[in-house]
Amino acid sequence: MSLQLGDTAPDFTAETTEGQIQFHQWLGDSWGVLFSHPKNFTPVCTTELGYTAKLKPEFDRRGVKVIGISVDAIDNHDKWADDIKETQGHALNFPLIADHDRKVANLYGMIHPNASDTMTVRSVFVIGPDKKVKLTLTYPAATGRNFDEILRVIDSLQLTAKHQVATPVNWANGDDVIIVPSVSDEDAKKKFPQGWKALRPYLRLVEQPKG
Repeated sequence: MSLQLGDTAPDFTAETTEGQIQFHQWLGDSWGVLFSHPKNFTPVCTTELGYTAKLKPEFDRRGVKVIGISVDAIDNHDKWADDIKETQGHALNFPLIADHDRKVANLYGMIHPNASDTMTVRSVFVIGPDKKVKLTLTYPAATGRNFDEILRVIDSLQLTAKHQVATPVNWANGDDVIIVPSVSDEDAKKKFPQGWKALRPYLRLVEQPKG
């Protein structure tokens, strides 16, 4: 199965380090980040989990729930959590799914035969409050994921979902944004009374909307 942007994120029930969850119920009305790990006690993923734990207040501030998944059993997760705290300086503070039967990995297409017939590739799914997939990323085993970039993308997704704007290349929160082409100049005058800078008729830069 290959999930596409706009697809409904599959629901599932699973054991985690914080007890059994039903995924859609656990998400509630929040945004979510689901990210996979090939197996426990892998060096790159140990650093990623520690850094994500450090960033959890930033995810919380954006109304985003974070959840990891690994194909090992729950008792191994507890032992790995000790290593994460000791080596990374931040204890696991979000659920880690025990997917020993690979049910969730198969639902989300995380098994990539070209990489391995058994281990999950290192995938990221950003899921909206409507349970739709908003972003997918897949990384090779040797390259650590950039969770600062994932936060940046979430800022863009949340902003563009609320306002009729798009974010330009290398955009960061607070930078100017683009008025989408579907908004006419007449409507833009009402929506953006402060005005905008038109580099071309189709490329109109405006101050980032507040709220």
